[in-house]
Amino acid sequence: AMDWEVLTRELSLYLESQVRVGLFGSGVGLSLVLGFGVAYACYYLNSIAKKPQLVASNDRFCRFLEEYCPVVTETYYPTIWCWEGRVQTLLRPFITSRPQVQYRNELIKTADGGQISLDWFDDNDSLYYPDASTRPTVLLLPGLTGTSKESYILHMIHQSEMLGYRCVVFNNRGIAGEDLLTPRTYCAANTEDLEAVIHHVHSLHPSAPFMAAGVSMGGMLLLNYLGKTGRDTPLMAAAIFSAGWNVFESVESLEKPLNWLLFNYYLTTCLQSSISRHRQMLEKLFDMDLVMKARTVREFDKQFTSVMFGYRSIDDYYEDASPCRKLKSVGIPVLCLNSVDDVFSPGHAIPVETAKQNANVALVLTSCGGHIGFLEGIWPRKCTYMDRVFKQFVQAMFEHGNKILSM
Repeated sequence: AMDWEVLTRELSLYLESQVRVGLFGSGVGLSLVLGFGVAYACYYLNSIAKKPQLVASNDRFCRFLEEYCPVVTETYYPTIWCWEGRVQTLLRPFITSRPQVQYRNELIKTADGGQISLDWFDDNDSLYYPDASTRPTVLLLPGLTGTSKESYILHMIHQSEMLGYRCVVFNNRGIAGEDLLTPRTYCAANTEDLEAVIHHVHSLHPSAPFMAAGVSMGGMLLLNYLGKTGRDTPLMAAAIFSAGWNVFESVESLEKPLNWLLFNYYLTTCLQSSISRHRQMLEKLFDMDLVMKARTVREFDKQFTSVMFGYRSIDDYYEDASPCRKLKSVGIPVLCLNSVDDVFSPGHAIPVETAKQNANVALVLTSCGGHIGFLEGIWPRKCTYMDRVFKQFVQAMFEHGNKILSM
């Protein structure tokens, strides 16, 4: 045994000396490592770390953002070892922390006999707004199969808590553990449930300043609602993150082979599992075996979503669900953050020209960040660029919004 120990020790010392002499002793290895490091740093600083593009036709809105939401004018430094869009999208749910949030659940009834699950973060310990009747309220809309448990929602609540605000999360029907009372779920185009929730929250706290923030499909739904209501909404402003602007372009991008493998198939199975629990209720209207055979989001929408909401074809549904068509009618200040490398919402489909025609709209476009990624810092557990945009914009509107709402 002793001989074996001596042998392994001598062998490791010999290898160490060879590595030192062969590589670093001659300086070649060190030079290679340093050279690569410098080249990578130069590439990162020249091509990756960039200021976002701010698209806003209204000079007052622009100046307002520069003063009270300066993060949208600062260079965004994506995490140096995972800046590519797909990588950011895939890693964010695993890397980011999950702040502890205690919710109070409320089930509200809908006109058609269904129910919607709301998760409240009341923030009764708010130092800045001890009076619950005037405590600013943020309505949060998660993505396609998301609920109040998503890490990006928990982070938004954590940011709001620091500012003393109350939050309420709108969980789409049948997705947060509650039963479906009617054979109906949700889609990006139908805003009836969102309207009911906004009316309900506003009626509970009519004197409280009220904003909304939507992520991914939640952002699409919120934009479609704002396009429909114009100025006729109790919301004073809205923040939109990683919305898919043109559904035709989104599904086409997600059907490219690599994207199908990484995202589309998984998302389709998430959609299927979210409705399989309600199979008995839904079988009254649908051929569920056919729905469960879908292998893409498009197939699922063709067999299920478009049929449920009475569209003649999937194209009619996708046309109606695309917020780019409603952007011109938005009547309150809206800030929309997208990354141009988001495979769920490809850069070429972002409606830059339409946004320039509406004084209420500001787009913030980063070159990297993926879909709800926006990771930054060496080990991006705590706060993302998206979280900072959310925090600064919500605070800007609640605390200085009167400077812009009189536009």
